[in-house]
Amino acid sequence: MDKKILVAYASKYGATVGIAEKIGEVLRQAGLPADVLPVKQVSDLTPYTAVILGSAVYIVRWRKEAVKFLKDSQKLLAERPVWLFSSGPMEEGDPVELLEGWRFPEKIRPVIESIQPVGIAVFGGVLDTKKLNLLERFMMNKVKAQPGDYRDWDAIVAWSKNIAVELQKKAKEG
Repeated sequence: MDKKILVAYASKYGATVGIAEKIGEVLRQAGLPADVLPVKQVSDLTPYTAVILGSAVYIVRWRKEAVKFLKDSQKLLAERPVWLFSSGPMEEGDPVELLEGWRFPEKIRPVIESIQPVGIAVFGGVLDTKKLNLLERFMMNKVKAQPGDYRDWDAIVAWSKNIAVELQKKAKEG
């Protein structure tokens, strides 16, 4: 396979970066070349046979740069396999259950439906109160959020391995 997989992300405080880097690592361990880049650094999708796009979630919204990338690249993304992930819930438990079934922002549903992602995942985030501004700290105190790292690395690795298997299957068919 001469073309690469892109793992693009939009992060505010770094938790989503960590998830994207882990996904890239799992893909590379499976023999798949992968670039892990912030969405703002991606200007050309032609070198990539597949794209995994992730965004941090704040107040049930994706980061603006992730939404812009998704909309600007909609046509090209629809031509290749795409997986999406969100990073955000900051408590113990299944992230989709914690978000009552939420999987992506409703405002971008038409774009996502036109792209037809192969898979969509939601992973826990990280709450480090030292990184928050005054308003964010106030909001976290109000909802009684507890500081901690809520990323489930086993779930992230398992999801990434499934992507690797799917991509290897497509390469063989190919």
